[in-house]
Amino acid sequence: MAAQSCRASVLGVFAGGLTVIGETGHLTGMCKRRQVGAVAVGIEGLAGDQIADLRFHGGPDKAVHLYAVEHYAQLCETFPAPDEAFGCGSFGENLSLQGLPDDEVCIGDVYTVGSVVLQLSQPRSPCWKLNARFGVPTLSRYIQDERMTGWYARVMEPGVVAEGDVLALAERQSDACTVAEFWDRVLGREPDVDALQALAESAGLAVDWRRRLMQRVQWLREHASCP
Repeated sequence: MAAQSCRASVLGVFAGGLTVIGETGHLTGMCKRRQVGAVAVGIEGLAGDQIADLRFHGGPDKAVHLYAVEHYAQLCETFPAPDEAFGCGSFGENLSLQGLPDDEVCIGDVYTVGSVVLQLSQPRSPCWKLNARFGVPTLSRYIQDERMTGWYARVMEPGVVAEGDVLALAERQSDACTVAEFWDRVLGREPDVDALQALAESAGLAVDWRRRLMQRVQWLREHASCP
């Protein structure tokens, strides 16, 4: 895809504090509030945003969560009666985008939005809290299987972002792997070791995913069947 066509509109900017999800008693930062006007974005994410479980969310490699609203239309058709309606901000994203679904963005992509520069670092790994919030036990699995997880970015240059801004591709590696392809490689029943190693070596990939993939590659090579 040509760089000039890799653009998306920011339909919503979201940040917020922690809430209890359903009757589970567990805290979540998923229920964010729409922000009006320019919002400061630093190395750790958006001003005023809070993370419930730092083991799995937050940190420089997962500073900003972005999600394509196109995916919500499919979810509305598949799950017509969730406990809460699907729409901008539903999955706890910081930026709701229109124009760049997961099969059109790549690991390591560098984007400008407002005065901020972001680098796509990894896909989101959907968890049980999505199921609990929407009352759909199979939701997180469906999102992953359909390759509509959304993605995280690190902040390369802090600045401000606002609803109505345009997210535009500034740089892409020639051998970059899309977020959808990332899951194809990682979740494939017959893993391609060379493809996994290439993925692990992707420029811009989050440190934790790089470590996990290299460990898997090493294990697969050590346990490869003898000819």
